[in-house]
Amino acid sequence: MAKTATKTSAAAKIVKSSKIDLASNTKTKVVGLLNERLADGIDLALVTKQAHWNLKGPGFIAVHLMLDGFRDELDVHVDTVAERIAQLGGIALGTAQTTADATSLKAYPTDIISVQDHLNALIERYADAANKVREAIDACDEAGDADSADILTAYSRMLDKSLWFLQSNLG
Repeated sequence: MAKTATKTSAAAKIVKSSKIDLASNTKTKVVGLLNERLADGIDLALVTKQAHWNLKGPGFIAVHLMLDGFRDELDVHVDTVAERIAQLGGIALGTAQTTADATSLKAYPTDIISVQDHLNALIERYADAANKVREAIDACDEAGDADSADILTAYSRMLDKSLWFLQSNLG
């Protein structure tokens, strides 16, 4: 329990001043929310590559190439989220260790090979990430940070589109 409280407070801590005109408690809350979504985004980018490298079977090349595009898009949104954390005076927590510790996504199976199994595993994680991003949009709005909510809205649209593509490959 104490470890979780320490992780949460470290993820939301404001460490440098920012002239962005938001209340200090708003910045602290939003930095915490963004770090949570940052961990999930980094994890999602990594599992997307895990699937890209290891899938085999019918539809391989189309899914293989599609996943490369998803990874590129994820990297753009993850970078934007991390930079917003820094703009607000926080520290973006994006190391392998902090990501592994903070992600809310279910661990990705490393023993699967078939295109269908990878699609199903990715669908579950993309849907989970997208739902949590939508929750964070509302929380940022409620906290009074429309700019962070807007950043997450763009990210949400990308996740929803990727999820649609993944699901469309199942037939």
